[in-house]
Amino acid sequence: MCYEYNQRTTVMVDFENDIKNCIEVLQRGGVILYPTDTVWGLGCDATNEAAVDAIYRIKERGKDKSLIVLLAEARDVIQYVATPHPDIISINEQFETPTTVVYENALGFPDNLVAADGSIAIRVIKEPFCKALIKRYRKPIVSTSANISGQPTPAIFAMIDEAIKNKADYVVRYRQEDETIHSPSRLIKIFDNGDITVLRP
Repeated sequence: MCYEYNQRTTVMVDFENDIKNCIEVLQRGGVILYPTDTVWGLGCDATNEAAVDAIYRIKERGKDKSLIVLLAEARDVIQYVATPHPDIISINEQFETPTTVVYENALGFPDNLVAADGSIAIRVIKEPFCKALIKRYRKPIVSTSANISGQPTPAIFAMIDEAIKNKADYVVRYRQEDETIHSPSRLIKIFDNGDITVLRP
């Protein structure tokens, strides 16, 4: 019982310290390596153009391949999409599995984060660490798998290449021991008129 208590205490201390350290790094335009509701990801302030550039460099990825943005609440979507469907909040709240939505007419993001057609991929997060981090930071955060572009996506922290770990400005401790394999998010596109196209089931 004492062991279990100490283990829970350690997890909570890591959680709080990680949140604090991540916010400090994000505020100065740095890159974090952190757990999401799918895989471990590289992240930064989604409104900081230089920080987004840093992620492209770390991943050795062309800027023609746009990145995903994470938000803490469904209602936040309306701040970052110019012409959202009137029911977009309730649509997002009904998703039962991690779902990334591509929206037309992105708003408030730097050009290097928005696709050539003006669209943006956003996922409203339910995972406790990400949700707490975004809510406290009060800005959206970039999420992209923690690997060099073209290489296999690491399913758990132990599979992340050391080169990626070394290039991040902060590596989150919380959930490093978690070996649960999560599936990639479902990917859909919601058009301004409410039509939905499934891009990845």
